[in-house]
Amino acid sequence: MIIKICGVNDPENLRQVARLDADWIGLNFYPPSPRCLNLRGLPPAGSGEPQRVGVFVDEIPQTILSRIVAFHLGIVQLHGSERAVMIQNLRRSVVPDIREKLVVIKAINVATAADFSQCGEYEGVVDYFLFDTKGALHGGNGEKFNWDLLDAYQGHTPFLLSGGIGPGDADALRGVRHPLFRGVDVNSKFETAPGVKDIELLRSFIKRLRE
Repeated sequence: MIIKICGVNDPENLRQVARLDADWIGLNFYPPSPRCLNLRGLPPAGSGEPQRVGVFVDEIPQTILSRIVAFHLGIVQLHGSERAVMIQNLRRSVVPDIREKLVVIKAINVATAADFSQCGEYEGVVDYFLFDTKGALHGGNGEKFNWDLLDAYQGHTPFLLSGGIGPGDADALRGVRHPLFRGVDVNSKFETAPGVKDIELLRSFIKRLRE
């Protein structure tokens, strides 16, 4: 199972999170977010550390491209209303001249089964979906959607589950049986302040999820 810890914006906290048994760390590049990355003092990625994911909301491709280069990103997460053609153009701009491969995650906000109809545009275009709770914010709303709705997803692209996942949800996550469920994205329920993660809560949660 892929474990992604999203929205870390404190350099020292990022160093601590990087030592956990996670797969991906989300770096938020959306300026209105309280979790937008603090670029000052950002530690370089170390060998064997989780991969860093750039999180963007309706950003222009040139800016995304510059962040990919500057922060050595191999994964981008698009959390706005980005169209499939924009994603295809972005990938062509990156692969193979800048990166041999670019993994693209497209967030889909879910409140009802009908929301999965949005996925059709992105089939064959993105590598993963991230199913998040539809809310006032672009992520970090701290609320779950009804996971029973996942039965309505009939696409072919694997997905990560997000939205209000907290320390007590490990057992429920291990019980998700959808064949394309590939991992989890955690954020606000593991924070001591926006962008600062509680390391011991994460450590315990990850251990339980890995069992």
